[in-house]
Amino acid sequence: MGKQISAPAVPGSFLPDLGNPRSRVGAWAQLSVVQYFAAEAAVIEAWAAPEPYDRRTGFISDLGAINCAVYEGRDVCSPLHLLMNASFVVQGLGLLLGALLLGSAMLCIAARPGVRILQDAAYRRSWSGAAGVRVLTGAAGAGTVIVGLVPEDLGSPWHFAGALMYFIGGALALLLLGFLWLPHTRLSWFLLACGTACFGALIVGAVTRMELPEPGTLERLMAYPLTVGFSAAGLLIATRVRRVRRTAARAAAWDRKERM
Repeated sequence: MGKQISAPAVPGSFLPDLGNPRSRVGAWAQLSVVQYFAAEAAVIEAWAAPEPYDRRTGFISDLGAINCAVYEGRDVCSPLHLLMNASFVVQGLGLLLGALLLGSAMLCIAARPGVRILQDAAYRRSWSGAAGVRVLTGAAGAGTVIVGLVPEDLGSPWHFAGALMYFIGGALALLLLGFLWLPHTRLSWFLLACGTACFGALIVGAVTRMELPEPGTLERLMAYPLTVGFSAAGLLIATRVRRVRRTAARAAAWDRKERM
């Protein structure tokens, strides 16, 4: 991948447009997934079951359950379930927008300003990887939307399917993005750590069928790294896009001043 970067303007190279509105909206959409933590804290505070909600033993989906009842042996009562499910949907839409609006060329270089891309075999491999990140991120976003629209106590298999789409798609997306960004930013190691943590927890959950003393802890080892990883990637892109836009604005202002 190192061959794809070329500082001088050589034939067959191009400079990705980082300052377009699509990039800004896509980056902020992906960063918006961090709202999940505020929503979860508020919903837990309003929990009304006989026993207080414990993140170590309570499943995340319990917070979005519509009815107050005993569900699979757990007393579940979440008065703010609408807020939790809305947060799932907003999180999913943020990931979907990010997947749609953040271009593959930008992802190939982690939105580094001033980096020219040489369209050779190395770039084509990187572009394929970036396209894979977008597809996997979109799948994760769609899964989270399904989780929010189909709460666990409706008895539909779509809730479980949506959760798997989010966890598997999100983990693979962060792992692939981390490898893709290794030559461009130290954040790549953090993304790899987030993806690895989620994937490792998924394997443990599959082997144990979540029959552990603290299933809530294990589920959050799947979910939290994804939220943090995607929001960190969105923040990096948003910061670099903002830098490009500010530089362009200063250059335009200086040009106008020179013409006066």
